[in-house]
Amino acid sequence: MTRVFVLNGPNLRRLGTREPDKYGTTGFHELADLCRDTGRRLGLHVEVRQTDDEAEMLRWVHEAADERVPVVLNPAAFTHYSYALRDALAQLDAPLIEVHITNPAAREEFRHTSVVAGVATGTIAGFGTMSYVLALRAVAELAAGDS
Repeated sequence: MTRVFVLNGPNLRRLGTREPDKYGTTGFHELADLCRDTGRRLGLHVEVRQTDDEAEMLRWVHEAADERVPVVLNPAAFTHYSYALRDALAQLDAPLIEVHITNPAAREEFRHTSVVAGVATGTIAGFGTMSYVLALRAVAELAAGDS
């Protein structure tokens, strides 16, 4: 069974209460359950993590790089400025799918730039929590291609 990290950046633990008009009413624990359930159906072992701490996120990415673990990443605010995260992600040999609940290109101008996108295998944005489901499907397809 392929192991996958679903990593979430700042403020995502506040899902369900943080700007529900933008991010929906699904809470973080419900999102984590959705990811794990989707993973089981796809033959993936999904580990869902969230941090507001950039250093902790870097440690998780290093762990993924060392163990060749595919990553589904919602970098949240780190998307737009964290060159440290970008450099860590560039070390991954396994698929990296960048996800966003909203469509950053349809929001404020500062959200239009992703320093992560250039090192990601692909980006899925704007489909609410379904973005995570689509990303996990992509990981499963890519993993099947490696078999």
